[in-house]
Amino acid sequence: MRHMANLLILFACMAPVIAWAHIEGSHSRPAPWTLNVYFENDLFSETDQNYTNGVRISWVSPDTNQLVGSPQYPDWLQRLNNQLRFFNRIGDKLEHNLVLSIGQLIYTPASTERYDLVANERPYAGYLYGGIAYHTRSDDQLDIIGLSIGIVGPAALAHEAQDLIHDIRGFEKYNGWDNQLRNELGLQLIYEHKEKIFKGKVIGALNHDFIAHGGVNLGNVTTYLNVGGEYRIGWQLPDDFGTSAVRPGGDNSTPGRHDYRRLAPNGLFHSLHAFFSMDGRLVAQDIFLDGNTFRDSHSVDKESTVADFALGLSFITGRWKVSFAHVIRTREFKQQPHHHKYGSLSLSYSL
Repeated sequence: MRHMANLLILFACMAPVIAWAHIEGSHSRPAPWTLNVYFENDLFSETDQNYTNGVRISWVSPDTNQLVGSPQYPDWLQRLNNQLRFFNRIGDKLEHNLVLSIGQLIYTPASTERYDLVANERPYAGYLYGGIAYHTRSDDQLDIIGLSIGIVGPAALAHEAQDLIHDIRGFEKYNGWDNQLRNELGLQLIYEHKEKIFKGKVIGALNHDFIAHGGVNLGNVTTYLNVGGEYRIGWQLPDDFGTSAVRPGGDNSTPGRHDYRRLAPNGLFHSLHAFFSMDGRLVAQDIFLDGNTFRDSHSVDKESTVADFALGLSFITGRWKVSFAHVIRTREFKQQPHHHKYGSLSLSYSL
């Protein structure tokens, strides 16, 4: 609770300071701004059901420590910033970043033509949200704590978004959106810890590493514990924390202090690697399966344990990082006949 109180104060104070620093500009700042765009869709796997679409855009600030000595960054705020160390050791050189994001999730049943409620399939649902997060990172550890606020239901505009995409692509539209979950304010608090367990050389410029993660997500939208990791192998691995994803805590692509995107931002640095990742969740609440919290709505019996397995490729050219993964998600509810597959594409640009 002390960390949370400090964090809320820090959010309120640091956001205008970061904006001021960006407007003023500084050619000597040690870390870049990073823009991330994430897109997940099961059309990559030639289906259109369950978790059918997810999109998120996030904006990661430079290291807030660069503002030391600025009149907009008083000593008391610097001390507050430095208190948020989490699991990092005393003496570790830490960087701190603020993250702003906006996103939308869309869920649908498998039946496209039915107008009535399909009792044994998942509910129609959409979630439109915005979030703010705070990163504390050393060379080997990254801690993410964040807050998101959004809306579930017709106000999330999932129906309109799906119809627009289907019109563009020439696909048949879903007929049962009148049965979607009702409007409900969504509040989510997330924490996730990432740690590089090992990193080393295989041969020549071929390196590998393993990044473990674990966290908790609390709120009326989803409540779960998660744990997992990512193994990477390739040519000139980037100094970041893995492949980015739409899920909370998925902003991993911001370059660290040893990354070529920071050391030689105008150079022709290239990197290519393959990765395999897993994220397992122990789920207590999922509004997209359990239905609305305070109103009667369609629901199904959810599975208490869910896992995602991803296999993909990532490459960096200049300041760009592009990743694509094929993801398999285990069954999320009892009546679901089989696992679900979708594609995950992420683009990151460091300014």
